[in-house]
Amino acid sequence: MHDNDLYPIGDAARRSGLSVSAIRFYSDAGVIAPTRLTGAGYRLYDLHAIARLEFVRTLRELDVGLEEIRRVLGGESTLHDLLTAHLEIVERQERGLRAKGAVLRTLVRQEGTAAQVTLLRTLVSMSDEEREQLIDGFWNEVGADLDVPVGFVEQLRQLRPRLPQDPSAAQLQAWVELADLVQDREFRDAVRAYLQFTYTTEPGRHFAAAPVQEFMYETGVPVMEDILDLQRSGAPVESPRAQEAIARLVRASAALGAEQGPGERERMASYFTAIIALLDEEGAVQDTWFDSTHGRYVSLVAVINGTPPVEEEDERQLLAWMVAALRASVPEG
Repeated sequence: MHDNDLYPIGDAARRSGLSVSAIRFYSDAGVIAPTRLTGAGYRLYDLHAIARLEFVRTLRELDVGLEEIRRVLGGESTLHDLLTAHLEIVERQERGLRAKGAVLRTLVRQEGTAAQVTLLRTLVSMSDEEREQLIDGFWNEVGADLDVPVGFVEQLRQLRPRLPQDPSAAQLQAWVELADLVQDREFRDAVRAYLQFTYTTEPGRHFAAAPVQEFMYETGVPVMEDILDLQRSGAPVESPRAQEAIARLVRASAALGAEQGPGERERMASYFTAIIALLDEEGAVQDTWFDSTHGRYVSLVAVINGTPPVEEEDERQLLAWMVAALRASVPEG
């Protein structure tokens, strides 16, 4: 077999994986001309032409158009540019299929009606601006005239869904559910009732106060991240690193209006112990109320944003570690 050997169209078809009619079509369309014609007008192809036919077949299987193939073969565009453009198309189609899958799963689970089909399709097609407006509308209504410390609702509003450009099926599913929930009157009323009950009286009101919120989300973030890393790594509470982090926490508590003095460590330890007891006392009823209202919002946003929330048991363990660290150097008696 030599490069200059010529093969009739039937052999070219077998070697390239194309049908005879397809090869004739590509020839007539000016995509790949035969290497030579016999005196009787029969098409002959050499190995280079057959290789180009195989290339055309591969691109056609990727849904590349003939005009695009013609430009590549003619040197008017590069194969890299062509494949890059078609990769974008395939990825866009993949995102569209995931969105449709999220809608279908929701409809199957909810035994949806025809009206819901249209609604859910609209939800997954929303622009970033439309999603922002939807969430703003939710918090505007939930937080209107809520009897909680100033700025608390604005702090809650900061936790927003940020659907990535290439969301997973789980993220799309979470967005569909969240978008449906935040427009539901009963859900809005339930979230408002939970926030009103939890944060209008102590200890919730103290927790929602501006200094505490600022500490939790701004000034106290570095030290709390260090403490969380130490707790998760199993660092002994009496170790130098643990005690240095706890000392920073005690100093930072001054921003919350706490009196600094010899008894501050024990006061903080008692406070965190009370929080643990409160978590235990509230039990399943309170947990269920949170999980079905504000907690549902928080968990769905976490899935959408790819940042799973801290589980309550993890929170208990962290608080217990902090209590032990605070008391590790408190003298007896």
